[in-house]
Amino acid sequence: MMAHALLGASSAHRWLHCTKSARLEEQFPDTTSDAAKEGTLAHTLAEAKVRNYFHKADFSKRKLNGLIKKLREDASWQDEMDGYTDEYLDYIKEAALAFGSEPSVMLEKRVDYSVYAPEGFGTADCILLGGGTLHIIDFKYGKGVCVSAEENPQLSLYALGAHETYKILYPIKDIKMSIVQPRLDNISEWGCSLQELLGWGEYVQARAALAWKGEGEYLPGEETCRFCRARSQCRARSDYNVKQAFDIGELPPLITPEEAGERLKALEDVVKYQKDLQAWALSECLAGNKVPGWKAVEGRSVREWTDQEGAFKKLKENDIDEAVLYEKKPLTLAQVEKVVGKKEFAEIAGGYVTKPPGKPALAKESDKRPAITNKMIAEEAFKEDDRT
Repeated sequence: MMAHALLGASSAHRWLHCTKSARLEEQFPDTTSDAAKEGTLAHTLAEAKVRNYFHKADFSKRKLNGLIKKLREDASWQDEMDGYTDEYLDYIKEAALAFGSEPSVMLEKRVDYSVYAPEGFGTADCILLGGGTLHIIDFKYGKGVCVSAEENPQLSLYALGAHETYKILYPIKDIKMSIVQPRLDNISEWGCSLQELLGWGEYVQARAALAWKGEGEYLPGEETCRFCRARSQCRARSDYNVKQAFDIGELPPLITPEEAGERLKALEDVVKYQKDLQAWALSECLAGNKVPGWKAVEGRSVREWTDQEGAFKKLKENDIDEAVLYEKKPLTLAQVEKVVGKKEFAEIAGGYVTKPPGKPALAKESDKRPAITNKMIAEEAFKEDDRT
């Protein structure tokens, strides 16, 4: 059995849009990264905490502590995982309390949605069922991209699979989906009716049939290509980005804000594609393969101590003052909070902390953050001074 389905839920945002990408990716190995290892470890811890809370008879506190002790020995362990997974547990507790009566709780449940996508299956982090509601909750440990639950294809496929599995036992009317992404302070929720979900399932069937056969079309784009294993060598993406970068017609003397907006959208993936292409070309050169016009060279090197302690000892023996060799500086705010503990830090020193506005950044209109300008609004300009 494959570790991952060809039409997996986590890659649905890709194969539903760019149907040919599913078969194209088969040519490339499914590699992992340090971030993925971190995420896997955090998921294991999160599942254990939720399992201990809801299924103590099967997973006791002793088992939980034993597992945590073992996880702490892993190279990917971070102390902050403890707090972030607590936030995930707290959310599930609140979600369960929102049901009229105690819901059924399924954890790390394999769901089969092959009715909609050939051999389609995935693993849902948490499923709550009861009172006519199916609630899918997904834990995201990543901090690179803020993920929204709204019309999320991964969670929607989990919901379709869960409905197929449990519809005989549970009368389901409403679907709720949640993403808990604590490292970005992101809790995203979205809901729909069962009829709406099943209607979307019909769309999935048509797209999945094309993807399974390797038919349809390539539709490259920033979101679609971000995690595609073929992204560095995909000809469709290459042609798309070359077109965006160079095929823009005759340039007017000045562009309008409308034109700037359109071009920013068109060029979104160009720089990312260049980096992906460079990484692939470097790997080819290092493997001894020719990439005409390019070669692998040794980059800038930084000197390192072979024995810092020995070097410092020798320097001090030769009358170099120790004060010259060391500098005293305070820990950063984040480091102090980590050492003291988030809750205790807030109680003791929270009053000495402020969070100033972030540096202005350009974002799409669909971004949920409010728009800002440098202009003072009329209410602020003309409000009365309380001291008068």
